[in-house]
Amino acid sequence: MHPRDRIPFAPIEGRPPLKVPAGTKVVLWPILALEEWDIARPMARMVISPPQGIPQQPDLPNWSWHEYGMRVGVWRLMKVFKNLGMTPCVTMNAKICETYPQVVDACMKHGWELNAHSYDQQPMHKLENQQEVIEKACDIIGKFSGKRPVGWFGPGLTQTFDTLDYLSKSGIEYIGDWVLDDEPVWLKTTHKPVAAFPYNFEIHDIVMMALQHHPSEVQYTRGMDYFRTLYEESDERPKFMAVAFHPYLSGSPHRIGHVAQMLEEIMSHKGVVCWDGLKMLDWFKKSHPAAG
Repeated sequence: MHPRDRIPFAPIEGRPPLKVPAGTKVVLWPILALEEWDIARPMARMVISPPQGIPQQPDLPNWSWHEYGMRVGVWRLMKVFKNLGMTPCVTMNAKICETYPQVVDACMKHGWELNAHSYDQQPMHKLENQQEVIEKACDIIGKFSGKRPVGWFGPGLTQTFDTLDYLSKSGIEYIGDWVLDDEPVWLKTTHKPVAAFPYNFEIHDIVMMALQHHPSEVQYTRGMDYFRTLYEESDERPKFMAVAFHPYLSGSPHRIGHVAQMLEEIMSHKGVVCWDGLKMLDWFKKSHPAAG
């Protein structure tokens, strides 16, 4: 199904404002992304290019960069969230339950939502059987945590034309892969409607730091510029702001201070609330149920 067959075009101008709890101006949706990089395959990202420019396998330098994020960086991010009383949405490759169970246990101890991010960090286009992998990921997370996930982020936000139908069939009720609106919207599937929550690439740490190669302070300055615009616009309609963090990037010593400063300043504004995916889904289903 073509994406335009899943949702009609509806410009935000002239669209009725969404109904949120009284006093709410901006809903902040923080996402902590936990990934499993299979060293037998090319790495998902590269922080250092190989000598002579030809990628080699196993890619120990870049694998160890990601490993640092799980051994050290993620714990810095957890402290920031805990100190600010924030409840992030933890989107995770299900294999994390097998390779980094201590990290998952810590997230569960804090009561944070576990969201499915496939089984490991491999594009959906490369899978021979998407439905099987989706079921496997949801089953593993469900068995480990005692609660089957209802939210999903594709690895690298990848989807084929059929992925959304497979997700709905497996019980997924919301995704963060579609970067097409400032507000939650409903998407049509061959099974049940799926909500698409507002995600963005502009203040995404992979985009800013690993792809655009901005200096560390841009994580704060761009994040605050983004927030200020939404906060001003929230006088007319409530706004939603997703911000994603990867431990091997945002958990680095030279970035974590900028991350903490940004989140602290955002949360200090009147009318800003922090929701995870489950809270947003519960609100959206009750206040703006899907047609049909």
